[in-house]
Order: sequence, then structure tokens, then C-alpha cells
Amino acid sequence: MQAKESCSLSGDQPVDNPADLTAEYPIVEIFHSVQGEGMHAGVPHVFIRFGECNLRCEWCDTDFLTHETKTALDILGDVMAYPSKRIIFTGGEPMLNDLWPLHRLLKARGYSLSIETNGTIEVPEGMLDWICVSPKDQIYPNAVIRQRTGDELKCVYLGQDLTMYHDLQQGFKHIFLQPCYMDQESVEWNGRNFAHTETIVKTNPPWRLSLQTHKWMGVD
Repeated sequence: MQAKESCSLSGDQPVDNPADLTAEYPIVEIFHSVQGEGMHAGVPHVFIRFGECNLRCEWCDTDFLTHETKTALDILGDVMAYPSKRIIFTGGEPMLNDLWPLHRLLKARGYSLSIETNGTIEVPEGMLDWICVSPKDQIYPNAVIRQRTGDELKCVYLGQDLTMYHDLQQGFKHIFLQPCYMDQESVEWNGRNFAHTETIVKTNPPWRLSLQTHKWMGVD
């Protein structure tokens, strides 16, 4: 990227640490859409989807092994092309990366930063404005959930006993149960799974139902 473009992204103010601008990240995609699930469903965000993950969930809809290396400056250029000032770090597992350079660059430009993480890596204090933990210990019983506080706990329902989250849920303001959506299964199979999850939510307060509405809309 040319120096002129770099100055433009910096708001023509030489306030950025050059080391932050050259930090590199494995990026699957950066796109502008509405959040489809959880507490902020329907709110436009810019999604930064990181490559690589320390887990392998069968329902994951991301090819996180296919990615390209982008500098933080490249990422700024992509993000600033969109009108939304809300960012979601997702993956893969974004906490496999040092997110402080992106934090500094994006917060300096007025962005609100959220994360969707499996919780196996603790989020540093003060890094993010909204923390959503989606634990996968229902299929990885040996996975240690180290991020035990946050704004949103979102659990994919596979028939597990919800009492397994009793201690964990105390650290979160909002708790959601989300039916497992499987692309390779039939509409009928997914429909039954949705209905069953809704029944579980009705009989287990204070859990709330979260649905992946973006998949119904046919958007990312």
C-alpha cells in the first residue's frame, strides 16, 4: 500500500504505531452484514473472520483452514470501506491471535469491538467492548473454558444437560441456547431440532432461544 493511502487510513494524523500497522493476521474474509444470532441479531456489523481454530466442530460453517495473510493496515482499508462502526472478531478462533494492534487501530477510529470465541483462551481485560463465549465442551469435555465472564453466553444445543453450565452462566449477562443447524441434514431434521430446542428453553429459565436468522435470509 502506498504512503498516501496509509496516511488517508490514518486520518492524515501520524498517530499509529508502525508496528501495529504491519501486524499480520490469517484472514478468511471480511464482510459487512447483519448479526444473525444472539443479543445483537439484526444489527449491522463488519465481520473479521480469522483463520485457524483449536477445535473442530462438525457443524462449523467456516473453512478456517483456507485463509490469506493480511496486515492490520490492509484490514483497516477493508473495514473502513463500510459504514458500520461495529466490528465482530470471529473465526475460526480469533483469540489465537494478538488482537491488541487491531484494538488500538480500530478504537482510535471510533469502532466498537466484539468477539465470538470458544472461550478456551482468556480475553485480556479492556481489549473488547462485547464478549460472546460459545463453549464447545459439550463435544470436547476436556476443553477448559478459561473465559468465564462476559456479556453473552451462547451454547449450541446437542441434547446436553444444561446443568453443566450452571457455574459458567453466572459470569454472563445474557445466556442463549441455539439449535445446532446442520447444512447436510434435511429441512425436516433441522425443523425438529429447532422445535426441541425451543421446548428446552421454555422449561429452563432463564435461557433464551437464539436462531441463526442470517441462514434463513441467505446472507453471510
